[in-house]
Amino acid sequence: MTAEYVSRIFEEPWPALEGYSDAELNMGLNYLISPGLGEHMRCLDDPSVPLAARLRCVQACECFANYSCRAVLPICRTVTSPGRSPLNAVCYMWWDIMPVYGDPRLEDRHALHRASLDAMATVLDFESLACAESALHGLGHWHRAYPERVESLIDGFLATHSDARPELLTYARSARYGCVL
Repeated sequence: MTAEYVSRIFEEPWPALEGYSDAELNMGLNYLISPGLGEHMRCLDDPSVPLAARLRCVQACECFANYSCRAVLPICRTVTSPGRSPLNAVCYMWWDIMPVYGDPRLEDRHALHRASLDAMATVLDFESLACAESALHGLGHWHRAYPERVESLIDGFLATHSDARPELLTYARSARYGCVL
């Protein structure tokens, strides 16, 4: 089952991903999570896959962010800046490109969306600035559908991270209103 495989990779990426360069990992992860490249994450919207398996897959993204984003330099929307890790791109775009639309059953869709927002909230509190930026980027995209929740999460981040880099705080304020690129 695809959801099981993806969950296991996200929960414990090593040793399966050892030996690959950051550029190769970036390509592989993009292929894995992007619906425009691969079909793997479409399992999240497949009603034939048990909801518990789909929720585990979304929640496993927290574990993976903890591994991948910690190895990435803070980017503040400079994904292609010289000297940045190739993993910056997939880290930054994770919540933007991962298809968590929810299947036709409304209760499943709401559960998947809650799990995604909860995962972004967890990632937002990681020590890694790249993880925080990734979560802010994702929350900015989710603002249209969940403005109160997004604003509350970002307000909490701003209140507890007032000493963060100024460009990250500026990005957080923009994301709070859905203004992300």
